[in-house]
Amino acid sequence: MSAISPEIDPSDVGLDPARLALVGRRFDRYVAERKLPGFLLVVTRAGKVAHVARGGFRDLENGAPVEADTLFRIYSMTKPITSVAAMICYEEGLLALDDPLSKFIPEFADTRVFAGGSSFRPATAPMSEPIRIWHLMTHTSGLTYGWMYNHPVDAMYRAAGFDWDPPPDLDLAGCCSRLAGLPLRCQPGTEWNYSVATDVLGRVVEIASGRRFEQFLTERVLGPLGMRETSFYVEGEGAERLAVLYSPDLVSGRATRAVHMGEVALHPPRAPLGGSGLVSTAADYHRFTQMLLRRGELDGVRILGARTVPYMTRNHLPEGAELAQFGNPIGEQSEAGVGFGLGFSVVIDPAALKVTSSVGEYGWGGAASTLFWVDPEEELTVLFFTQLLPSTTYPIRRQLKQLVYSAIVG
Repeated sequence: MSAISPEIDPSDVGLDPARLALVGRRFDRYVAERKLPGFLLVVTRAGKVAHVARGGFRDLENGAPVEADTLFRIYSMTKPITSVAAMICYEEGLLALDDPLSKFIPEFADTRVFAGGSSFRPATAPMSEPIRIWHLMTHTSGLTYGWMYNHPVDAMYRAAGFDWDPPPDLDLAGCCSRLAGLPLRCQPGTEWNYSVATDVLGRVVEIASGRRFEQFLTERVLGPLGMRETSFYVEGEGAERLAVLYSPDLVSGRATRAVHMGEVALHPPRAPLGGSGLVSTAADYHRFTQMLLRRGELDGVRILGARTVPYMTRNHLPEGAELAQFGNPIGEQSEAGVGFGLGFSVVIDPAALKVTSSVGEYGWGGAASTLFWVDPEEELTVLFFTQLLPSTTYPIRRQLKQLVYSAIVG
């Protein structure tokens, strides 16, 4: 089993144990108020697990507690893993960041761009430049998500079967083919818009490598890192350890079981989504973050070259723009002081962000309120797992940063 526990006294790596204890107590209050079903927090410094806190339940109704080996749907925390897979292909010369997407998926050569009208009668225009691989990795491709409900193209995605889940009759190739026939929300490279781009990137990895996407992930990322319990679905004993998915009740605000959406992770997907599909444990994702912190290497296994992770975690938005200035960021990503790299958000101005952080800190979160970040300056990694959908329900992420950074004393 994939459990995680402290490896070192926090004070040995400049963390105050009493201040760290405040973090768990703060989230225990969320659990007591039934705003969160449960949580698991991991704080690591200098490559050592210094603090693990957990509280509440992986299954509220049956009283099953969150354990150190609980499995969680990580949703968009899948995206950085897929981005690493794409950069493995980049390092091997199988793709270039400025390659047009149509080199791998020819249907995208003729994709049109929304230019006005409605979702029923859209006016469209040709692309001013092709979608490129770096557009997919930075969410500047013009693609979108059907579940965002804020643009006519979003509605067109839903009409085509792309809402929270992809159309059940399509594999990954079929999904990309259908997406290519829908208009882009904007011209490639002109706006940041959260989207299915990383799902499409998974298909690019599939074509460039000549292996099924899930096979490539297992052989080149998950397997070498020892992430043996990270997969696109769980069954048997793993299903018993999988935390239940919850959403806030519209009246009381209390965590309420999201039955249908939660069951998706119990079945093999026809289309393995590189943007949202993985289930993982804290121990597994901890290994992924340590590889990032060590610039592509862990325990003698090198996943990426030493310069690639720093390159991925620079701000790649045009002219150094912030997310708040460059499009349609969602949730906390609308805040000032944050840019976007190749698969990660990147802090570029902690003063503008108004939350204690470091320049160059990077990370991402998942739809069920999970979160990770890596701070190379402080040699700090933080993981937070729960299962409350959507992630914008409570200001969990800002509060977590306030509390964790307050515990650094040396």
